Amino acid sequence: EQLVAGTEKAVAAHPNASYKVVEGGFNQGEWAEKVTSMAASGEYDLIVTSNPSLPFICAEVAKSFPKIKFINFDAYLDGNPQIASFLYNQVEQAYFLGYLGGLMTKSSMKGANRDLKLGMVVAQQYPALDLMMRPGFEQGAKAVDPGITVDFRVIGNWYDANKAAELTNSMIDAGADGILSICGGANQGVIKAARERGKYVFFFDSNEYDLAPGTIIGCGVLYQEKLVFEQVSAAIEGRVVFGKAVVVDTKGGYVDFISNDPNYISAVPADIRAAMDKIVAKIKSGELVLPVPKL
Repeated sequence: EQLVAGTEKAVAAHPNASYKVVEGGFNQGEWAEKVTSMAASGEYDLIVTSNPSLPFICAEVAKSFPKIKFINFDAYLDGNPQIASFLYNQVEQAYFLGYLGGLMTKSSMKGANRDLKLGMVVAQQYPALDLMMRPGFEQGAKAVDPGITVDFRVIGNWYDANKAAELTNSMIDAGADGILSICGGANQGVIKAARERGKYVFFFDSNEYDLAPGTIIGCGVLYQEKLVFEQVSAAIEGRVVFGKAVVVDTKGGYVDFISNDPNYISAVPADIRAAMDKIVAKIKSGELVLPVPKL
């Protein structure tokens, strides 16, 4: 949604531009064919995507279509002259949620227990997840208490809400009281299971407190609409530097933790919110630096 909204806004500001949205779908095996079809149509000068896997697909397609340019968001590929990619510092994003999880699991909140265990349910494993999201979440939790552990489970796809619920229930049975969910459409399974069991969910990429007030207690967000608008506008105006991969972060205003939502304020005690404000301020100011590893 953010990708489309940012592109739409950029095109609306440039009368010489137009765009078309093509849904990639959940089956990653079909993505190469769809990108190839778009390139082969001859209709597009620029193909805009958002997924960590897509730069590598686009790089293969680019070999057959040397005039087409690609902008890949939420992704990193350096050195291809047809591709510009923009990676969010998701170490920071995950750290926010891990830190909140650590504060919650040591608290007297209704759903917390004394097992010092959090959970993480993901759709698939890929470099950004393995090198940024999972370590960032664990690092944030252990910054509160080194004894906190994270139970990690993989669904295998982005849509199986039933399996997501099964994994979540299994982790709750094993002592987890807060779950980080990174699994697309399957997030609903995580939320449902946590709500039924009186446990908590941390949400990635967008503000979704309204989906389950009191269950979703933390949202780490990416301001993708803002970045897409800026970079698609720059591409239309001929200002994008292709061949480079850029990392954007909290300090630059592209990664954040949502602390002003009424559902967050009502669900999370004041002392935990105050501690979260302090850690977010440290990262925004550069006092606490969480570098992105080489992907």
